[in-house]
Amino acid sequence: MKTAQTLAIDTRLPGWVPEAARTYLAHTEDGMSIRAIARARDCHASTILRQVRRYENRRDDPLVDDALRRLSQQFAPSHFALCKEQDAMQSNVSARSNRAVVFPPDPDLSVARIEREALRVLRRLSETGAVLAVARDMEMAVVVRDTPDGATQRTAVTEREIAQALALRDWISCNDTEARIARYHLTALGRSALKQLMAKSENRAQGFGEAASDFAGAARLAEPDDEAGRCFRTQAAESPLAALARRRDKDGQLFLSRDLVNAGERLREDFELSSMSGGPMPDWQAVMGGHCAVAISAKGASQAARQRVAAALVDLGPGLGDVVLRCCCLLEGLETAERNMGWAARSGKIVLRIGLQRLKRHYADQGSLAPKIG
Repeated sequence: MKTAQTLAIDTRLPGWVPEAARTYLAHTEDGMSIRAIARARDCHASTILRQVRRYENRRDDPLVDDALRRLSQQFAPSHFALCKEQDAMQSNVSARSNRAVVFPPDPDLSVARIEREALRVLRRLSETGAVLAVARDMEMAVVVRDTPDGATQRTAVTEREIAQALALRDWISCNDTEARIARYHLTALGRSALKQLMAKSENRAQGFGEAASDFAGAARLAEPDDEAGRCFRTQAAESPLAALARRRDKDGQLFLSRDLVNAGERLREDFELSSMSGGPMPDWQAVMGGHCAVAISAKGASQAARQRVAAALVDLGPGLGDVVLRCCCLLEGLETAERNMGWAARSGKIVLRIGLQRLKRHYADQGSLAPKIG
């Protein structure tokens, strides 16, 4: 049975904070003893001690350390915390004191928001060679990936607080915590969480928001249907566009140039942002055919991204827009796209390249090819 003090701690901390992190903060910030927490949690004291030591060792990770420092502001300054702060000020040699300024916790950092952002970021991190780069003095985290020509491509951007939540939940980890720019990789726990988030997202899109989120086949591609706004439950190591970008033609040149890949990735980024509101997605095939306008049910960044996707698809039109939408946004493989659209085998990659060339011109007419967030 939990004590009143432990219940107060659980109430003060957001719901997304892992229980082991709550235990660590109860010990370090409120000064509760290991045995007192063990009695409150109804477990052995050695279990609590292992949790506390584990998070203390993880404080070398800049994101974990910043997240714990943010969460510690939810507690009233206890005698134990004040003594620790005075020792740190006097020594002034702790590595943590040299890190970025810690701002108050964001009250809008809810479980739903973390899950929406995690679905987008973790999917990008599951691609081959992708890492989440975080600089100590920057408030944004960037997912980057090496391209076949040796360049680095940005595929997603998220707030630093989202990255902190992912690190605190052990969904991402950093091998070199002392680097000026920390690089995080997807963990096994993160891959498992991604499967559950993708299953939960598909259940919600199909009207089963209360259905169980666990699904044993989450890593397999869902069976295609005729609706353009469908969701795929997939965790491929890379997108179809990334796989095609590695291919070379008979002259030894890359089949897709870097600017064509950037155009396709920008459309995918807008497409993913447009679905973050959780509302029903438009019928993109009807939109690109000029038969209907985009229903504005989203807000903020999702609304702006939805308008950008609609403008690009309308410019491409049916045919080119279909193959670009399927391969860049819905992550259909070329063979699947060819079969669903009734095209001849091995014709899809040529049409896709033509569509990406037209998409590149569309973005060039807008003034920039750089991906836009929000």
